[in-house]
Amino acid sequence: MTTTTFEAKKNTELRVFEFSDELATDLAEYVAQLSEISVKERGCFTIALSGGPIVNVMRKLCESPYQKMLDWSKWYVLWADERAVAKTHAESNYKMTKEGLLSKVPILNSHVYSINDTLTVEEAATDYEFTIRQLVKARTISVSKTNDCPKFDLILLSVGSTGSVASLHPNHPALELTDDWVTFITDSPEPPPERITFTMPVINSASNLVIIATGEDKAWAVQQSVSQMSENVGLGMSVPAKMVAPVEGQVVWFVDKEASKEIQFENDNFEL
Repeated sequence: MTTTTFEAKKNTELRVFEFSDELATDLAEYVAQLSEISVKERGCFTIALSGGPIVNVMRKLCESPYQKMLDWSKWYVLWADERAVAKTHAESNYKMTKEGLLSKVPILNSHVYSINDTLTVEEAATDYEFTIRQLVKARTISVSKTNDCPKFDLILLSVGSTGSVASLHPNHPALELTDDWVTFITDSPEPPPERITFTMPVINSASNLVIIATGEDKAWAVQQSVSQMSENVGLGMSVPAKMVAPVEGQVVWFVDKEASKEIQFENDNFEL
């Protein structure tokens, strides 16, 4: 058995893959389905991306049949976090996404919303939140009925070895923000230190969340975040990915075999 689906915490699904190509193929199929549903129901598809391996695993969307099947003109692309660097900088999430995805599919340039890289990181965060508020006002992005936060059709995240998501790191004060949609940090433990990021209420307001975890160094973070056994451990803000708990939607983890090593599966017959 090369893939499996495991029901974990409430509103959480875990999909484990033995090979990276299988993970990418299943992710492409999943994103394509969400896009089709959203365009049919709302007339558009709003997606927020993150850094890490996101662009690499989305490469299948640039291939047949997805490249011609999807209604790319209805896509609106934003970023759940971004490094405060120039768009031409090697560490820019925008640059990586542009080269790996946007330049290979017919997404409208006017539907791509990157940060203003001429501003300070604090100004860029304020400006980016204003952009999102305008898209909400225009009803391009839906609104959560629970907390009035923007309700993206899909937010794609990757998890760090410490359990970080977007640019929200363990025990960081940004994890406690409840009113801001976008905030900034100047002390990222991984370079570059200055970044903008969605806050946790915005992440948890998405209709659909995908978290990608690949590599043995992510095994601890995956186990702490998805296992029912860890729900009452009380780790709190020490594992941001554990705080991902959709209010109205669901989160699906796409995990490779190495990153699933510490998961305790209820089914004794489970095997890869």
